[in-house]
Amino acid sequence: MADSARDIENLLYEYAERIDAGDLDGVAELFTHGRILGQEDGPPETVFEGRDGVRRLYGMATRIYEDTGTPKTKHLTTNARITVDEAAGTATARTSYLVTQATDVLPLQVIITGHYHDTFHRIDDVWWFDSRTMFVDQTGDLSQHLKF
Repeated sequence: MADSARDIENLLYEYAERIDAGDLDGVAELFTHGRILGQEDGPPETVFEGRDGVRRLYGMATRIYEDTGTPKTKHLTTNARITVDEAAGTATARTSYLVTQATDVLPLQVIITGHYHDTFHRIDDVWWFDSRTMFVDQTGDLSQHLKF
């Protein structure tokens, strides 16, 4: 029998692993059947729908370094509280995140902390992100991570 909560937890970690690897296409793939909301109850321009919308978001926002093909970050996802409704094939999760970065001009440091509110749905026995709302709690030096 599948452990849905564990599958969802692994999906959370897969997101972090792909973004740190600079695999923006892979990050976008996780949202094939979902969306990212840049702010809770935000206007339409803060919603990035499906694979193409999420890829557009990360392409315009995330700095990728040519020497490594990565953003030179480490995303840590913690404190996962996952609730699953097996019968409905839906789930929710609340997690915290912390991102570190080190570049040639930026010594290793925490650049941002926050939390995610995620929803998930199961399609053909596979769990997918339905929505991810990102909340920023603290920011440091984001100049080497974001393009804007």
